[in-house]
Amino acid sequence: MRLLKDFSVSTVLAGAVTVLVGFTTSVAIVFQAAYASGAGTAGAASWIWALGLGMGVTCIGLSLQFRVPVVTAWSTAGAAMLITSAPAFSTPEVVGAFVVASALTVVVGFGGIFQRFMHRVPLPLAAGMLGGVLLRIGLDVFVVMGSQWPMPLMMTLVYLLAQRLWPRYSVLFALTAGIVWAFATNQVHLAQVDWQWAYPVWVTPQWSVASFFSLALPLFVITMASQNIPGVASMYANGYRLSLSPVIGSIGVLNILLAPFGAFALNLAAITASVCAGPQAHKDPSKRYTASISAGVFYILAGLAGASVVSLFAAFPKALVMVVAGLSLFGTISNALAVAMQEPASRQAAFITFAVTASGLSFWGVGAPFWGLVAGAVAMLLAPAQD
Repeated sequence: MRLLKDFSVSTVLAGAVTVLVGFTTSVAIVFQAAYASGAGTAGAASWIWALGLGMGVTCIGLSLQFRVPVVTAWSTAGAAMLITSAPAFSTPEVVGAFVVASALTVVVGFGGIFQRFMHRVPLPLAAGMLGGVLLRIGLDVFVVMGSQWPMPLMMTLVYLLAQRLWPRYSVLFALTAGIVWAFATNQVHLAQVDWQWAYPVWVTPQWSVASFFSLALPLFVITMASQNIPGVASMYANGYRLSLSPVIGSIGVLNILLAPFGAFALNLAAITASVCAGPQAHKDPSKRYTASISAGVFYILAGLAGASVVSLFAAFPKALVMVVAGLSLFGTISNALAVAMQEPASRQAAFITFAVTASGLSFWGVGAPFWGLVAGAVAMLLAPAQD
């Protein structure tokens, strides 16, 4: 009964925006990775089916268990790696690498290794990392205005007005205004949507030494460093602390089960997690877990629809999606920067973390969030002692 009472229009909307942002920003990369792995059209749809089911089950199950907004996602960085590395291997070997990478996740999860590492991350650095990860999404609102200003400007003004009058529904009002504008200006092309269900396609895994070192190990490292670490930082920065060992371990177990169907790497979300964990989802932090449960339901529906989801999202203007994503994260970005800069002793280290993360710096396939955290930690260690 408490679960139903905790749901609200704003949490359901936050869940919907989470899936909207998650799919539109990187689903094309996932399809490329599937084709590069030899999956074919039916196999690519199976990847979306498996990933949607995996993200949905983990969002719902973990959020219900811990009563905090736990949001999962696929590893975009991992998919990008597969595009270049997978063609050298057979499809069964690629799938075998998914299983091995997931097994490594189970080990560092249930073994407590990941939790011990994350508990040593100072909150200002975690907040700085989160702000850097989300900054580009927030800036897109104004980047879009430079080329096609009417709709983004109108949506932003509606958002700001709603923030004054009905703050819990400000994103909903902005989204509704954008959709009405898109239909009124003939920017929606629903006739192009190809409706069809996705079906699972089983691939029996095969293992080799070469696929371990070229696919499984890099996929594991990239997912942990570029996805799970900023995902935890997102929860920390929004005030949520939970036992990471069962969370990471459970995600790994489900990933092993779904890997033969195309679930290459499931992990904690960072950008989309902030939509559910931030103040725009609900003013009461204890009720925001229903936003991630809503996201889980939408993820499962999106996974069942498979490739149809891509054509549906493509029917709406890209600018609308970018603006809604940015507006949804304004509150979270502001809070992250406030937490990062709150303590004078760690302010510079937090800024360095924020700046490196926002820069998009990447080395050896590991993305900017990890290097931002490293840079901030070094700056904090070398900072002069406070009187």
